[in-house]
Amino acid sequence: MSEGWPYLLTGIVVGLAGGFAPGPITTLVIAQSLRYGIREGVKIAVAPILTDAPIAIVAIFVIGRLADAKGALGIIALLGAVFLTYLAYDSFITPPSLTVATEGNELNSLRKGALTNLVNPNPYLFWFTIGAPLVHEASSVNYWFVGMFLVGLYVCLVGAKITFAIVAGQGRVWLKGPAYTYVNRTLGVALILFAIKFTRDGLIYLDLL
Repeated sequence: MSEGWPYLLTGIVVGLAGGFAPGPITTLVIAQSLRYGIREGVKIAVAPILTDAPIAIVAIFVIGRLADAKGALGIIALLGAVFLTYLAYDSFITPPSLTVATEGNELNSLRKGALTNLVNPNPYLFWFTIGAPLVHEASSVNYWFVGMFLVGLYVCLVGAKITFAIVAGQGRVWLKGPAYTYVNRTLGVALILFAIKFTRDGLIYLDLL
């Protein structure tokens, strides 16, 4: 079983790197935590657990078999840019007051997180270039090693995002009025920048740039 520790360590390192890296999911975790509290931010944070399974399947069994995988990634990136632009608009029109989460808000948080992850090309790239080869290698030795890699990966990935949710949610205590509006608009600008990046990446994948 000692041969499995490198897979666990790899999962931990990759999970922490992805969890603390700036990106649309991180930005959305912070925004939703500020608006509706820690619980709603956590719903965004756990989205990768819900969406990565189909992403992994698509990356391994579909995109990997396409003659032009770059084309598929390009389309995904452009769709992601559109969705991130919508989220940015939502941040700009947020009223200057904190909101108590309702059942509808809760469902919306989870949906936003899932959609953001599904239209983000990075998880597809990860599973196609890193995740799938590691899983294949680990499974050829011992299936327990696959579990060790996945546990290390998702505990650290989701844990890092939850950390952002807690910090942002606690900020609701002192972040009120104009300051709250400015923070939301700043997050909106960040989402627009990510949308621009996704657009650029999509055009590059499609050989249009």
